[in-house]
Amino acid sequence: MHLLRASISPCPSLHCCSISPFKDAIAGFGGCIQAKRKLESRWFCAFQRQSPSSLTVTAKAASLEVGASTTSATTAESDVLKALSKIIDPDFGTDIVSCGFVKDLQISEAIGEVSFRLELTTPACPIKDMFEQKANEVVLMLPWVNNVKVTMSAQTARPVYADELPAGLQTVSNVIAVSSCKGGVGKSTVAVNLAYTLAGMGARVGIFDADVYGPSLPTMVSPENRLLEMNPEKRTIIPTEYLGVKLVSFGFAGQGRAIMRGPMVSGVINQLLTTAEWGELDYLVIDMPPGTGDIQLTLCQIVPITAAVIVTTPQKLSFIDVAKGVRMFSKLKVPCVAVVENMCHFDADGKRYHPFGRGSGSQVVQQFGIQFLFELPIRPTLSASGDSGIPEVVADPQGEVAQTFQDVGVCVVQQCAKIRQQVSTSVTYDKSIKAIRVKVPYSDEELLLHPATVRRNDRSAQSVDEWTGEQKPQFTDIPEDIEPEEIRPMGNYAVSITWPDGFSQIAPYDQLQAIERLVSAA
Repeated sequence: MHLLRASISPCPSLHCCSISPFKDAIAGFGGCIQAKRKLESRWFCAFQRQSPSSLTVTAKAASLEVGASTTSATTAESDVLKALSKIIDPDFGTDIVSCGFVKDLQISEAIGEVSFRLELTTPACPIKDMFEQKANEVVLMLPWVNNVKVTMSAQTARPVYADELPAGLQTVSNVIAVSSCKGGVGKSTVAVNLAYTLAGMGARVGIFDADVYGPSLPTMVSPENRLLEMNPEKRTIIPTEYLGVKLVSFGFAGQGRAIMRGPMVSGVINQLLTTAEWGELDYLVIDMPPGTGDIQLTLCQIVPITAAVIVTTPQKLSFIDVAKGVRMFSKLKVPCVAVVENMCHFDADGKRYHPFGRGSGSQVVQQFGIQFLFELPIRPTLSASGDSGIPEVVADPQGEVAQTFQDVGVCVVQQCAKIRQQVSTSVTYDKSIKAIRVKVPYSDEELLLHPATVRRNDRSAQSVDEWTGEQKPQFTDIPEDIEPEEIRPMGNYAVSITWPDGFSQIAPYDQLQAIERLVSAA
C-alpha cells in the first residue's frame, strides 16, 4: 500500500495571505453553513446578505475544486508509478512496481517533490545503486517534479516458511551450503571468504562450521572471544563474532575435535545449529563436512537449505566425489547454483600453468547443468590467510582473489532471490477458474490441477492404510467443489495445503506432477 500525501486544497485562494474570512468560512465548512445560526460577527452578516443561489454556486465551485485536486493527486501518483515501472529487475524480469519494491510513496505537487522507499529483497543486492540512480532519473523527467528523495531498504530477514523452523532459524532468510564431499579441496576457504564477501556487500551473515571431526573455522578467523557462551535463561548458544559475522563451530565449544560416533555427531550439529541465537541474518553459510552420509542428510532435514555452492579441484578424482554430492543435493531438492574450481592455475614468467590439469569444474557444469563456474588461482596469500585468521577478501579486498569472490557473491545473491521468488509462487489457487496452479521450481512447465483431485491423492499415513495401502477417504468423501484455504511452501520440495475440514496435506512437487491434470497451461 502506498502512502499518498498530496497538497489538496478546496479553494486555491486559501494559499493567499489576503484571503477573506467569508471564503474561509465556505472552504472550512464545505458550503454547508446554516443561515439560521445567529452570530454577531460582521463577517457573518456579510454572509447572510448572500442570496441562496449564490450560496449554491459557491458550494458547487468548492466541491469541483476539491474533486479536481483529488484527481490531480491521483494522476500524479499514477504518473510516478508509471515512470518507475520502466525500471526492470534483471533477476525477476519484472518491473520494480510489479515486484512490490516501491513503498511509502509521498507526493507534494505544490513544491514538486516526490519521495518513496525502494524495499529490495536483500541488502546485498548488487544493483541497488543502479536502482536508486534510475529511480531518480525517471521520476525527475516528469515535468512537474523538481525534487526526488529515494530511500533504499531491504526486506526483513525471514525464510519463506518460518513457522515450521526452530526458533533460532526463524529470522534467517537464506541458507547457503558450501560443499565438496571431498576433503582438502579448499571448501572451508571458499565458505569463509564467501561469507565475508556477502558481509562486505551489506548483508547480515553468519557461518556455521558443520565439520565436528575437524573444524576449520577457529583457525581461519580470529574473534576476540574464542569460546561460545550459553544463555542460561533461554538455554541457547550465543555465537561469537568476527568483523560483524556471527560464528558457530564445535571448535569454539572448548572441545577441540570430536571423537564420537555418527548419531552423536548428528545430535551435536542439530544442537549447535538450531539453538544458536543467530538473530536476523540475510545469509547463513554452512561449511559442510566431507561425504554424503548421516551428517549431511541431518543438515538438509533440519534446515531449509536455499542453495548449494560446489567446490572442486581440477583432478578427476575430485570430480568423482563432487558428482556424488551434486546428486545428493538433487535428490534433496537443493539447487546447486555455482561451481568453484580451486587451485586451477598460477602465472609465472608471463605464462599460465595448470599443474593439476584442467576440466573438472567444467565437467561438473556440463554434466549437471550448473550455469556458473568460477576459477580460483593458486596464490600463496590465499593459503596464508587461512592460517593467519584473516580471510583473504578482508586482507586484500582489491586483489584478484577478492574480485573472484565478489563475482561468486553476486551470483549467490541473484540466484537466491530467484529461488525464493520461484518457491513462494510455485503453487497457488486460482479462484477464477477453481484450479490449483503448479509452477515447479527450476521448470518452465505450468500445470492446472483440480483441488478435489489433489486432496484425494494425498499419500500420507492419515490418508493411506499402512498395512493394506488402500486409500482411507473414499472418493465420495471429498466434495467435488472443495477449495484449499491456504497454500504454503515447504522448502524446495513440497507445499503445505490446508483444507476446510482442517486437514493439512504435504504435497511434494514430484507427486503434484504425477497427478491427473485438468489442462496444460503451457
